[in-house]
Amino acid sequence: MKKTISSLIISLLGLGYLAFAGTYELKSPNGQLLATITVEEDIRWSATYKRQTVIENVVAAMHLPNDLVLGQSPEVADTHTRTVDQMITATVPTKSSQIQDHYNELILYFAGDYEMHVRAYDNGIAYRFATTMEGEIKVLKEKMEIYFKDDVKTFFPLEEHPNFISHYERTYIEQKISEFDAGSYASLPTLFQTPTGVEVLVTESDVFDYPHSFLFATGSNWLQTRAPKAITKTQQSQSWIDRNEDILEEAEYIARTQGDRTFPWRIFAIGSDDKALLENNLVYQLARTVEIEDTSWIKPGLVAWDWWNDWNLTGVDFEAGINNTTYKYYIDFAAEYGLDYIILDEGWSASTTNILEYKEDIDVAELVEYGKDKGVDVILWVLWKPLDDNLIEALDLYQSWGVKGIKVDFMQRADQYMVNYYERVADECAKREMIVDYHGAFKPAGLRRAYPNVVSYEGLKGLEVNKWGEEITPPHNVLLPFIRMVAGPMDYTPGAMDNAHPDAFIARNSRPMSQGTRAHQVAMYALYESPLQMLADTPSNYKADPECTAFIAQFPTTWDETKALEAEVGKYVVVARRKGEQWFIGAMTDWEEREFDLDLSFAGPTKYNIQILEDGPNALKNATDYRLTEMPLESRRMRIKLSQGGGWAAILTPASR
Repeated sequence: MKKTISSLIISLLGLGYLAFAGTYELKSPNGQLLATITVEEDIRWSATYKRQTVIENVVAAMHLPNDLVLGQSPEVADTHTRTVDQMITATVPTKSSQIQDHYNELILYFAGDYEMHVRAYDNGIAYRFATTMEGEIKVLKEKMEIYFKDDVKTFFPLEEHPNFISHYERTYIEQKISEFDAGSYASLPTLFQTPTGVEVLVTESDVFDYPHSFLFATGSNWLQTRAPKAITKTQQSQSWIDRNEDILEEAEYIARTQGDRTFPWRIFAIGSDDKALLENNLVYQLARTVEIEDTSWIKPGLVAWDWWNDWNLTGVDFEAGINNTTYKYYIDFAAEYGLDYIILDEGWSASTTNILEYKEDIDVAELVEYGKDKGVDVILWVLWKPLDDNLIEALDLYQSWGVKGIKVDFMQRADQYMVNYYERVADECAKREMIVDYHGAFKPAGLRRAYPNVVSYEGLKGLEVNKWGEEITPPHNVLLPFIRMVAGPMDYTPGAMDNAHPDAFIARNSRPMSQGTRAHQVAMYALYESPLQMLADTPSNYKADPECTAFIAQFPTTWDETKALEAEVGKYVVVARRKGEQWFIGAMTDWEEREFDLDLSFAGPTKYNIQILEDGPNALKNATDYRLTEMPLESRRMRIKLSQGGGWAAILTPASR
């Protein structure tokens, strides 16, 4: 039964909701965020933050065949509102094990069997479409146009390929949105800053059986989204033939899917405090709940990684390379420092396309048994297409060997088929109690909550680029937590032990380096969220500095609580995280030297001992210089100093332990 406007006003004012003459208002629980939804010739909504207009209009529509447009001349048949305040227990927590999920929600039911759901949180606004149609439907496109009140500044991860082919490995271009050429586009998440200091981060969640979206510039102060069309025909490319495909044919639609379903959430994280971005959990909150009945076997952890350091061991009595002797050395190193895994990256299999046999000098089953005795498990790297062609056979084989996970690489697409591929791999791996790490991948968008065995994603420009380029700098590193990491965990692969300032940095494959100080790299273990966290450098370099390595090896990879202490987008970041009774703190800066007065009162009255790894007195000349100290924590105030491109990391342990 339809409610009258007057009854709606009376019953829903308590939820911060108001409707009149085709206009609906929805407030966040604290009242600072307001979404105003207007239903006239189309559906559009605006956002104000602390009574300041931030987004003038977001136009929302969905195009189906036969000129049917959901959101065109819409007719509201009914409405429903609710307030939800609940706690979510994260299966594999990257920020907090307990997440407060508090929002007001408005559902608009439209004639024509579709709905629009809008949620207002204290830290963002999200909306999605839902349809209640019989059978299958085709979605030709989903329209989202974002009109900002001002010509806002953005950190735009500018894409290069004209056909949505992307590893999501981009640097962020900082300029006003009107300065980008019309038709240039970016992957999500993308961050915007208004002239008055309000930030809007745009991303999405609960993306299932549907493509990911991209943001297109228009040469003005508004943007629009597009998504890749469904791909109907491909062929193996002649360039990089084992991993690239050429798209030969596309459908006229972006998705062919069930007509009775909800569609992805469009997320707008909004606020004026940079620290809030570091604590934002909206992507996880808006994702569907766990699909796996038993998750007790999922084991996050630290990983000894081979590929970045090019299997480059020194001081050993064998020829290092892709062979069992080398990998047993990696296992021994992992066991010595309490690491949980080693990865056999590209090169272990008979060929990159024959992933059902291992090459000469490799015996995966033997390595698994060797590692089992030392408490170290094995993860295998595979190309996505050979795995797709042999999914069940390959996973059954790896399970029989005792492998505990796979690292899937080079998907570089975000169309409907590829989104479904990610879920299919996650589901089949879960059946075999195997974890998954996606590389050459799009950003996290909800899959990891439904399938918590999906422990990490690349989807960023990370440490690997130091092998061939100079783009991975401290300014880039301190941007990532505010943009890419808001979407979810990121496999940046930290841990470089050969560190340099720009004048001494060399991009090289076999002995790679990092820009910034050693402490900058170590701080990443507290700052960067990834339940599968790499130690990217060679065991030889780690063994040469056991003091630093032992410090790194203490860091967990999941967290019970996160507190942002100091933050400015692209300039610096200081975060404290709790695991059990311990606190771990990480700080990084760009190329500017900085000092901070940290308030450690969050740790409570417990007496702690503190270990600190910080930039050494000569870090400005030699970026590898650091100082490691340990002492009782006498005060809840602490002055810290970071060198240029520097960092600072600390571990607080109860004194009774």
